Amino acid sequence: MREPERYDRVYGHDLSLWERGLVFAGIDEAGRGPLLGCVVAACVVMPRTPRVPGVFDSKALGEKQRERLYAQIAGAALFIGVGRAEAAEIDRVNILQATRLAMRRAAEGAPAPLFLVDAVGNIGLPGEERPIVRGDATSYSIAAASLVAKVTRDREMRELDARYPQYGLARNKGYGTKEHLAALRAFGLCPEHRRSFLMGILSP
Repeated sequence: MREPERYDRVYGHDLSLWERGLVFAGIDEAGRGPLLGCVVAACVVMPRTPRVPGVFDSKALGEKQRERLYAQIAGAALFIGVGRAEAAEIDRVNILQATRLAMRRAAEGAPAPLFLVDAVGNIGLPGEERPIVRGDATSYSIAAASLVAKVTRDREMRELDARYPQYGLARNKGYGTKEHLAALRAFGLCPEHRRSFLMGILSP
């Protein structure tokens, strides 16, 4: 599918809801898979107009595109909420429950009775939850939330890279790359590592 077509398709999904008079937010997360750092969720209420062109699944876009779209979304959105669950919380309750916790935190105060969520259900949001598989490639609002969450977390990884430069976090964003695993073996864990993700990984 060509880029203009996929952008039109995700916007068209939400347009059909706006045309029915529905008010809704999109929710997505970034950082479920890394070995280090928080999981970040974003809740975004986008207006029907002005439309931000190019909004799509953040994983399909480059870093410069994401930063540009983040700025445009921040300027257009009716509401943006960001929630986090820290590494210690992930270790305590597991990554799925921590993701739900971050999503609840992101949705606090959202002026919407309906939440379109990328795949995750049973969150405990203050309204109707509508999980959508591959929602960030289906819904304009979820895609906007995916961009906010991804850019927010990537910026935080760059900040952590300044504190813990040995792990290459500005490049690997906390994922288990060869570089990151080699650094773990050489330097051990820092306070931001998810202990529950590393059980067995560093064993001889």
